[in-house]
Order: sequence, then structure tokens, then C-alpha cells
Amino acid sequence: MRFKYSKKDKLKSKKLIEQLFNEGKSVTAYPLKLVYLKTEFDDGSLLKTGVSVSKRLHKTAVGRNRIKRLLREAYRLNKPLYFNNSSTSYAFMILYLSKDGTTFEDVDNKMKLLFEKFLNKTNKDEENPI
Repeated sequence: MRFKYSKKDKLKSKKLIEQLFNEGKSVTAYPLKLVYLKTEFDDGSLLKTGVSVSKRLHKTAVGRNRIKRLLREAYRLNKPLYFNNSSTSYAFMILYLSKDGTTFEDVDNKMKLLFEKFLNKTNKDEENPI
């Protein structure tokens, strides 16, 4: 897996996003929340990811867009480190929950923590299916 966040890796399907929020599970590393759903994609990609920042918490589009850029960059850099040997496909939505602004270092550290929590939770779920 390469350090790319190409068009086929972006979560755009309205149906899939709706299904993700209705049926998906989540992990949180404040101020980030990852909602995920195990699914299959037609184009053969393993991960499709979207990012979201609340309009209620961040009033200006400039602020929201900056945080979304930071989230996408942190995801792009950490994706190969955590999902390089993954064989199952997931749909992800990464949400920013804090009212405050942030720096790239904070987002990057929290993204790493979030992915570790996700991998631990999915490994436990695979070991103990209910």
C-alpha cells in the first residue's frame, strides 16, 4: 500500500455513508472518532474513507476545511503503517469532535492512537464473535 489518498479511496456513496452511520461501530480517541463498517467494494479497494467536521462546532468554512485537510493528511501518512497487511475491506468515517482548533502534530498522534484502538477492537471481535 502506498502513501496515497486517491479518488477510489474516498468514501462518496450516500447509501454507504448512511449504512455506515446506521450499522457501523466506532472507536474514539478524543477529539477524533472513527466510525467503521466491514463491507465489500466493487472497485476492489480495501479502504474507503471520509472525513467530517461539524458545522455546529466550527462556524467558518475556512476552519472546517483546514481541519479536514489535516485529518486527510494524517490518514494518508498513517494508512500504510497500520493497514498494509490487511485483507478485509472497511468503510471509514473520521469525525472531529472538539470545538477547538488543532495542529498537525496533535491530529497525527491521535490518528495513530485511533488506528491502534481500531485494530485492537477488530482483532478482539474476530477472536470472540458474538
